[in-house]
Amino acid sequence: MSVEIIRLAARGEGATADGRFLPLTAPGDLVSADGAITLGPHHVTPSCRHFPTCGGCQLQHVDDAAYADFLVERVAGALGAQGIATTEIRAPHISPPRSRRRASLRVERRGGSVQIGFNQEGSHRIVDMRECHILRPELFALVQPLRALMLKLMSPRGNGGVRLSLADRGPDVLLEGVSAEGLEATEALTGFASAHGLSRLSIDDGYGPMTVWEPEPVTITLGGVAVPLPHDAFLQAAEDGEAALVAAMREAVGGATIVADLFAGLGTFALALPGRVYAAEGARDAVLALKAAAGAGQRQLFVEHRDLFRRPLTTAELNRFEAVVLDPPRAGARDQVEQLATATVPRIAYVSCNPATFARDAKTLIDGGYRLSWVQPVGQFRWSIHVELAAAFER
Repeated sequence: MSVEIIRLAARGEGATADGRFLPLTAPGDLVSADGAITLGPHHVTPSCRHFPTCGGCQLQHVDDAAYADFLVERVAGALGAQGIATTEIRAPHISPPRSRRRASLRVERRGGSVQIGFNQEGSHRIVDMRECHILRPELFALVQPLRALMLKLMSPRGNGGVRLSLADRGPDVLLEGVSAEGLEATEALTGFASAHGLSRLSIDDGYGPMTVWEPEPVTITLGGVAVPLPHDAFLQAAEDGEAALVAAMREAVGGATIVADLFAGLGTFALALPGRVYAAEGARDAVLALKAAAGAGQRQLFVEHRDLFRRPLTTAELNRFEAVVLDPPRAGARDQVEQLATATVPRIAYVSCNPATFARDAKTLIDGGYRLSWVQPVGQFRWSIHVELAAAFER
């Protein structure tokens, strides 16, 4: 008898009711006793020739309905593991294809050929990218020209990387594992940047990024303000995903006019908030960029260079605010949340890229007297198992 795939597990495998896990299956697929798969209504033909070898995507074989269920179940499972089961989990926001505005690609030269792409899933082998259905077209258009450029700059057995971001005035490109020695190499770099309309071209030979082309200061617009963009700075993966997270954050803080934005980065949320905002961030370059943007935009924004892992805001400091926004890295904000749990802040907006650490921190807040009002999943890393979310807490 056949058994049905009933859901997608955390790593994207199809799961049956009796506990079997089968890769590249979708909910509704049927698995016969001999292992043959009969495709169900949620199984679709992957759009990219590199799937499933390329590690950039894990779920191109499922439709949007199954992908949305996967995002919800990842959040619900993490909350359930902490004993949090009565929360409204909203319908996910899913970014469209070809919307990713940043990516880190690997590069390898072997003799007269150069391979560029994501690593194969679970491997260091590069899948040489010939098409991509997640990157913005402006970024993918650089891949083939970069092969020719890296052929000139890399040693015959060289390895390196390319970091791509889409800034206000065009692509921002950082080449890793290369050096520009001599006039010929320098002219190759500047000629490439000019020909392809880059906003900036930088190289990192192991001693940190060095700019070789930047006709005008590179910026990224956040909250209507042009923010200076440091080398390899963190950006939300897709503009529409960022907009969904910002909208959820603004809803969560409500009408608060004195707000703290913790782990503020370049100001994705701080610059979208009305009223007076305190922003704390541990990365020095991001702090300087946000300060410059706040001044130029005449925002009521005080920015502090503060490592919230080593020195979280105390309960007394937190009690000055009507709302707090948290957007920590994948490790979550354990120490900062412990201080929040004993504070009197009426509203908390929590943005997370890791449902497990979010659920751990949510449990601490709930035990401290907060109510988790709702969670908004966001799938801006389309077709991947990576889940982001925004959530609202009220005391």
